[in-house]
Amino acid sequence: SGQPGGASAALRRLVEEARRDAAGPDRIREGRQALYNAMSVLAGDLADFEDATRALFADDAERLTSIINRWPSDVSSYLGRLKQAYLS
Repeated sequence: SGQPGGASAALRRLVEEARRDAAGPDRIREGRQALYNAMSVLAGDLADFEDATRALFADDAERLTSIINRWPSDVSSYLGRLKQAYLS
């Protein structure tokens, strides 16, 4: 009852956290694959695509973001949103 929002809010947070933890490895793998598929279609011919792929599968988010940000703005914006949705 000492938690902000009371006991029900604390329970809700615990359930959400457990749900995220349980789906973690599968969600990350599926997210990586979805981002890779989109990158292949939209940026497969762009400079540093191979480096971006290596960064993606090495969990080097900083490097991946750096490369994606050099691509055309519509491509980088879309891939950035996918990265945020699936891998954050």
